[in-house]
Amino acid sequence: MVDEKDLEIVRLLSENARRTLTEIAERLGISDVAVKKRINKLEREGVIKKYTIVVEPKKLGFNGVALVGIDTEPDKVLSVASEVASKEYAAAVYVTTGDHMVMAEVWTRSSKELMAVLEEIGRIDGVKKVCPAIVLERTK
Repeated sequence: MVDEKDLEIVRLLSENARRTLTEIAERLGISDVAVKKRINKLEREGVIKKYTIVVEPKKLGFNGVALVGIDTEPDKVLSVASEVASKEYAAAVYVTTGDHMVMAEVWTRSSKELMAVLEEIGRIDGVKKVCPAIVLERTK
């Protein structure tokens, strides 16, 4: 069970995964040893799955960034999500409820490459419809 201190640790690490144990400890008013124990527990319990970075795709040359809704046949949701996730262009893939069964964040070098990727996704067995939304700017 996580408590308020655990939630604050997760929030602080989400803002900056490179925060020191000492900095987190000072913010929470506990020792750095206590912070380390809490982080180890959060990792063990699968609350913290991994540490990563957030990058700006356009600064890496990815000028075609889109959030792609993918409608599938009901029995193909997981296989479609898995296939899309295996592709280099997939920055993130989610199985969802709502308007689309699968959502993918797709990064490509150009709009021409993005169009080719969308067509490729459309040809995956079980895909009924591909609904892209071009990302103009990330605000958070």
